[in-house]
Amino acid sequence: MLQTLKNAFKIKEIRNRLLFTLGMLVVIRFGCQLPVPGVNRTYFAEWFASQSGDAFNFFDAFTGGSFLNMSVFALNITPYITSSIIMQLLTIAIPKLEEMQKDGEDGRKKIASITRYVTVGLALIEATAMAIGFGNSGLLQDDSVVLDYIMVIAALTAGSAFLMWIGEQITEHGVGNGISIVLTINIVSRMPQDLANLYEQFVKSAETVTLAVISAAVIIAIIIGMVVLVIILNDGIRKIPVQYAKKIQGHKTFGGQSSAIPLKINTAGVIPIIFASSLMQFPIVICQLVGYQGTGVWGEILKGLNSNNWCNPDIPVYSIGLLFYVVLVVFFAYFYTSITFNPLEISNNIKKQGGFIPGIRPGKPTTEYLTNILNYIIFIGAVGLIIVAVLPYFFNGVFGADVSFGGTSLIIIVSVILETIKQIESLMLVRNYKGFLNA
Repeated sequence: MLQTLKNAFKIKEIRNRLLFTLGMLVVIRFGCQLPVPGVNRTYFAEWFASQSGDAFNFFDAFTGGSFLNMSVFALNITPYITSSIIMQLLTIAIPKLEEMQKDGEDGRKKIASITRYVTVGLALIEATAMAIGFGNSGLLQDDSVVLDYIMVIAALTAGSAFLMWIGEQITEHGVGNGISIVLTINIVSRMPQDLANLYEQFVKSAETVTLAVISAAVIIAIIIGMVVLVIILNDGIRKIPVQYAKKIQGHKTFGGQSSAIPLKINTAGVIPIIFASSLMQFPIVICQLVGYQGTGVWGEILKGLNSNNWCNPDIPVYSIGLLFYVVLVVFFAYFYTSITFNPLEISNNIKKQGGFIPGIRPGKPTTEYLTNILNYIIFIGAVGLIIVAVLPYFFNGVFGADVSFGGTSLIIIVSVILETIKQIESLMLVRNYKGFLNA
């Protein structure tokens, strides 16, 4: 990877793209520290520290600490991520959007434009809810002035829209997917503090040097093991062989080629974990915003939904929430894949092109074969996702190792880094081809 970056900096076009990306990342980190005018940051920091659930910790990790700082980037790109997911689901449900998606580059541009408007709308709604909800409790230095509310709403909405624009500029003029790059730098920015906390908690506080060395080795081994597992999940592919029949026209023979359908092991990516986590934390967020502490049965249910209570030997009953979380991850893995990958459509395309899977008859048998293989692969991918996602909860519950870079964060970081490196390599390859042709 380092050699790839070294070679990339030797090429002016790619070097400019890399420097542009780095410049935009500096702007992002600066904006994450720029406070919203009129906000009582001391109050918000105290309120944040008093929260027992991890829903806002999860959100703060995705925003690179800007939510805790209540900066102009407090909402960050979460409205864009939400709107993208909504548009992707609506594309399946609304035929007109489905036609746009299949209408080539023009159709995708129209969907992207709609996504931008939905993002601004969601950002406006979230900013309004945040300003009013927190403002009534002391977020604003002067909560009696309507203009202060308007200023906070405008700043948060503009910050989210500006980050969306930066992401698009990185995609066009930089390297990698801009939105993914923004999300990744937010997560990475929190990792040094998390590692420092682990060092203070397990290494520095160890009674003996031997115990400190063992603790450090275990922490490093767990992080490396999780990264390796994420890489395997990200790059793991099951290839379905396809053979195309030969066609003779005149004195020429067409077809007769062998190909393969690549099915990723982790077909749904990190979406199942995000969906499951969001669904589990939604009731907790609502209750915390309205000030409901939860008593009786409902209080116990809320504690079960709180991941901070999972895998705790002292209160094992709350780990039932973890089982529910696992079921949701598996469900969303199958659900999301079912709406993004259609075995029937793939089977029909193979048949139209005169192809067949060796040993499988075209038509319905091919569809059933692809469905069975897909179900098997989805289950393996879901199990891998569960292992990566649950390990941080296990170590948090048993050993109290609370960090922000959990399974979801690691999957995002590793996936984005690998995709960015691949894009740099492809840019270098295209440049070499151009040099060969120009020669």
